[in-house]
Amino acid sequence: MRLTRAALLASTALAFVPAALAQPSLAPHRAVYDIFLDEASDRSGITAIKGRMVYEFNGSACEGYTVNFRFVTRIDTADASRLTDQQTSTYEDADGKTFNFVTKAYVDQALDREVKGHATRQADAIVVEIDKPQENTVELEPTQFPTQHLAELIGKARAGETFYETSLFDGSEDADRIMTTTVIIGREEMPDVGDEELQVAKAIEPQAFWPVSIAYFDLSEGEEIPDYRIDFKLHENGITRDLVMDYGDFSMTGKLVDLSVFEQPKGCPN
Repeated sequence: MRLTRAALLASTALAFVPAALAQPSLAPHRAVYDIFLDEASDRSGITAIKGRMVYEFNGSACEGYTVNFRFVTRIDTADASRLTDQQTSTYEDADGKTFNFVTKAYVDQALDREVKGHATRQADAIVVEIDKPQENTVELEPTQFPTQHLAELIGKARAGETFYETSLFDGSEDADRIMTTTVIIGREEMPDVGDEELQVAKAIEPQAFWPVSIAYFDLSEGEEIPDYRIDFKLHENGITRDLVMDYGDFSMTGKLVDLSVFEQPKGCPN
């Protein structure tokens, strides 16, 4: 399951943004989401999902950007129950030229997989130096990293665009491929009185948001059907909420239950 990538992108920045678009000011913050099963087909075998996702974003245009992310879920089937724990830390430099990543995945508290590496954006390629699970070097087509991807999305939403296609590298799975994304952006809205996350969302400024839907395709496998899709409410400062992560055979919801917005970094020194 590609839970890590979908959750990271749903809850995840500057550089590689088209010059015509103003760069967004992304809020350093820590967001906590409660995770529940939304729907599941008989083929999935899943009877229940419950968990928690914690996403912490820090940094600035001077220092670069860090993400610390943890996603714990208990997945029940008719025959068994499994506890998964995915922990990811990344650093993306402010110019969007380098990206460090490490992901550890645990199943029932035992380490199942670790992926660690470093990616560099060059003029005509992304070069990925993989340290774990085994040393390897991969050269991929030019693309962008996750915070760049988010900045591009906010820029296009500001400009009134409603649909576009792009790609990214985020170091998930085996860190050996890029994902193509198609993005649909709805009209900017304000929360209504029935918004379940309204009490927590009041800490977000501005409160206005765009409804966004992103489908992720692995074109290296020739797939024309998305691997998964995420829907969410995106605020201009980069905070996301009201998540739906759809994997085809099943989907999960993520509701924002706690939010800490940190002080914005000071301006860059001369």
